[in-house]
Amino acid sequence: MISTPVLALCIGLAAGLRTITPLAAVSWVAWLGWLPLDHTWLAFFGHPWVAPVLTLFAIAELVGDKLPQTPSRRKPAVFAARIVSGALCGAALTAPYSAWSTGLMAGIVGAVIGTLAGHALRTRLAAGLGRDWPVALGEDAVAVIGATLIVWAAHTG
Repeated sequence: MISTPVLALCIGLAAGLRTITPLAAVSWVAWLGWLPLDHTWLAFFGHPWVAPVLTLFAIAELVGDKLPQTPSRRKPAVFAARIVSGALCGAALTAPYSAWSTGLMAGIVGAVIGTLAGHALRTRLAAGLGRDWPVALGEDAVAVIGATLIVWAAHTG
């Protein structure tokens, strides 16, 4: 069994790679009732319209990430969005255990690490391959599969 603060850190890492994907993953498990957030300040994750909307935004983000005009994840506004995503997701994974503040902090730390390490790794791999596209797709896969596995682990606890 993986501790919930570790899962919160991991979901933050995923938020550092893709901002919306972890939010969508958390909202699906909340909506399915696998993550009981009903009586918390994070209950909005479980509302019926949130998961589909966030999923559409996540898909748009996966497409938009490949466009040349997409700003760097290290730009202040983009970096801040990833931190907020990691914080919310981390707090949500730990809220059922009355540890949302610990999860929030772990999610922030994970998002900072994921943002900076993800950028460094993607830059190096893309330079080595001479192309960014395959590396970006690999990063997509890590974010989507990682977020899915993390929320599944939180559910099966």
